[in-house]
Amino acid sequence: MAAGDIALHSAEALAGPVGLERGLVEQCRRGDPHAFARLVALHEGMVFNLAARLLGETEEARDVAQEVFLQVFRTLGRFEGRSTLKTWIYRIVVNQCRNRQRWWRRRRKDRSCPIDALTPADEARLAEAGTRMEGPDERLERRERARAVQSALARLSFEHRAVLLLREVEGLSCEEIAGTLSLPEGTVKSRLSRAREALRRALPNGGEEVR
Repeated sequence: MAAGDIALHSAEALAGPVGLERGLVEQCRRGDPHAFARLVALHEGMVFNLAARLLGETEEARDVAQEVFLQVFRTLGRFEGRSTLKTWIYRIVVNQCRNRQRWWRRRRKDRSCPIDALTPADEARLAEAGTRMEGPDERLERRERARAVQSALARLSFEHRAVLLLREVEGLSCEEIAGTLSLPEGTVKSRLSRAREALRRALPNGGEEVR
């Protein structure tokens, strides 16, 4: 590795994730194709996983992920830095998934199916949002809980599913979710409360079977 490259990587490490993102954005604006490839590499896992959880369909999620990065590429010049780049990309993912579901409804196509993109830790956080539960001590119990949570999550409205995933899985604060969804923070908090209650009701026996 050349001395200049070493210096660049050292500066990025000191800047941290936010500083790295800002640096990549500036490089992208200057037309550096390698910078955009690195930006995609940083966020492609998050984009695909969130899309898969919102849509419940992995093939559609791959299509959406491509659309998301195409939109990022086209509109990156308008990114003003008022939020983190990650939060800005979250907004694009949610909007693309919402548009995809509206497309399905117009054609009366039910594309919702069990979601297979949740990790055990994701499942635990979502289940805890709707009910108390013990840690995953046995594999069979974890699989049963996973199926119950995924099925319940798929039955929520898109808006409830979005706010719940952004909070419980992606770990965004209510303030960050408000910025992502362009909603007042109070609306986010009330919607999150309703989403948790809806998840609890959607779980078998109000969550009794996954405790």
